[in-house]
Amino acid sequence: MPFKALLNRLLEDIPGALGAIIIDWEGEAVDQVARIEEYDIKVLGAHKGIILNLLREALSRIDSGALEEVLIRTGENKTLIAPLNEDYYLVLTLGPEAIAGRAAFKMRRSVTELRSEFD
Repeated sequence: MPFKALLNRLLEDIPGALGAIIIDWEGEAVDQVARIEEYDIKVLGAHKGIILNLLREALSRIDSGALEEVLIRTGENKTLIAPLNEDYYLVLTLGPEAIAGRAAFKMRRSVTELRSEFD
């Protein structure tokens, strides 16, 4: 499945979704769709990769197992991050009206599809 189609479906299925981006291990965008500026989603994706890597390192030090997803809530928005494999991850950013639980459910389905593309 082309990445763009899956990312578009993710945004369409989640009311309040602002953007979705697949990022590689260097912080470069593989593909993205967004209702916000392209530059903003790329910067957001790259910065969330730093957080993902720090969390992975912390979890490996305590033998906690692999990180499956991260939810970051700020005053206005929410961001979900999910590794696709060791080198790629998906970032979904949500506006204040989005329901994080619904978004996480939809994102998990997309992550399953994307992981099969990266294997």
